[in-house]
Amino acid sequence: MRDPYTVLGVSKSASEKEIKSAYRKLAKTYHPDQNPNDKKAHEKFAEATAAYDLLSDKTKRGQYDRGEIDADGNPKFAGFGGFDPSGMRGGRPGAGAGAGGFNAEDILKEFMSGFGGTRRGPAGGNPFGAGAGAGSASWDPFTGATTGAAGSAKGEDVVVNLAVSLEDAHKGGSVPVTLPSGKTVSVKLPSPLEEGQQVRLRGQGRPSPLTGQPGDALVTVKFARHKQFRKDGHDLRVDVPITLYEAVLGAKVRVPTLDGAVELNLPPGPDTAKAMRLKGKGLFGKGDLYVNLRIVLPKGGDPDLESLMRFWKDQKPYKVRD
Repeated sequence: MRDPYTVLGVSKSASEKEIKSAYRKLAKTYHPDQNPNDKKAHEKFAEATAAYDLLSDKTKRGQYDRGEIDADGNPKFAGFGGFDPSGMRGGRPGAGAGAGGFNAEDILKEFMSGFGGTRRGPAGGNPFGAGAGAGSASWDPFTGATTGAAGSAKGEDVVVNLAVSLEDAHKGGSVPVTLPSGKTVSVKLPSPLEEGQQVRLRGQGRPSPLTGQPGDALVTVKFARHKQFRKDGHDLRVDVPITLYEAVLGAKVRVPTLDGAVELNLPPGPDTAKAMRLKGKGLFGKGDLYVNLRIVLPKGGDPDLESLMRFWKDQKPYKVRD
């Protein structure tokens, strides 16, 4: 790595506050979230993070200023015992909090607070794992990504909206969903499914910018609009057309349900202003099906029907409105 003072753009006499401010500015400019496809920006971010890790630790900074370690934290020859190995981790400065009480993660958390708060994650380590010890893990407060022992950030999660038919939701099982990458995978539907419920598909998100694990796909499930049924919680409503003579004389009428059609015994002269309820025929067996009857007259009219209605109007009128 280049001289850490040069990387951060500060003098060797810079205060802790000046170093912190310089890193904060660079992190905001070059963070991978702000430059997802810019390899050079990723490199500058990692370099700035490593520089800050070194200079924010008073012990490491003193060793560097005295020439005991180089910019990468590797020891230089200094006679017998020319350096203090107690602060070294794998030949590089540690990524934990320095003697000044700050580390790169502190800066990034503080920066995130400007967007309404910080995310919580595992303690320790900088966002790209610079200087992380074997078996350690770190966390990126910008993306919530964790890094493994190799210091590789996890890829970003993606959000996908999935419209599910009432039939598929009712019977459960799996349905296909196409991800932003163009890949089609199967999603196991929860049962009972609720509007806006989210299903996590691990490893189906964006690939890691380095060599870490891919992110996840967060599938938000919504109910698709149905051509027959109207959803009302777990209840369903459906309109069923009937003829005039079925309404007058009564009949057996076939009614659609999510489990297949059933026969409804229609009494003579039903009250079409009220829905007829089929118990347990709603969603997931938890709701009911409400049938709204709609009287449909013959298309194009009918002379005999018109004659009968004139007779009724004159001889047998009745009120249906106040």
